[in-house]
Amino acid sequence: MNNNICHTTYKYKICVSGAAETDFLGDLRNKVFSLAEKLGAEIIKHDAVMVDGATTGFPFWASKGAKNAGGIVIGLSPASTEKEHINYFKLPTEYHDIIIYTGFNYSGRNLLLVRTADAVVFGCGRMGTLNEFTIAFEDKKPIGILQGEWETDELFKEMIEKSHRAQEMEGKIVWDKDPKQLLDKLVEVIKKDKENNNHQTLFKNQEL
Repeated sequence: MNNNICHTTYKYKICVSGAAETDFLGDLRNKVFSLAEKLGAEIIKHDAVMVDGATTGFPFWASKGAKNAGGIVIGLSPASTEKEHINYFKLPTEYHDIIIYTGFNYSGRNLLLVRTADAVVFGCGRMGTLNEFTIAFEDKKPIGILQGEWETDELFKEMIEKSHRAQEMEGKIVWDKDPKQLLDKLVEVIKKDKENNNHQTLFKNQEL
């Protein structure tokens, strides 16, 4: 029996959520894609695994940045097979190490996507991004919001303020315009969240 098996340290899984269709960005598209690439690279530099919806647009460019940085990218597809993913949903397979075909369409995929991750980072987005944000909020996941010249970050801010539940996420949502600074903040939130979860689990086990 080999007792010298090397066990790697657990890596955080950070999900990137953002617009798959980006025509609404107009002249901002190239700037946004560049930010997405930097965001993906920073996830890897922070020793995490990137997770996304195996889709186009903002997440696609983030996955490109993550792979170019030498990282691991896992995608969750709305399709049930690779054939359906490519031919029906018209989604890419590039820049991913693993794609899991959920077969749950977009809404079901979004739920699994958020719950797979330890934290979710949000860039520019549309309705699907808002859906993933509400799931992350309800699940009390650590959230990072990339601020920029789009409207999504302001919309998130308004949603949080008008939800009358902002106190539930106190200390769990971080904001920044710079991908590196955002990931620095988010990783600290993940660490605290893990410590709290482990403490609660230990406490419950002691009660049993």
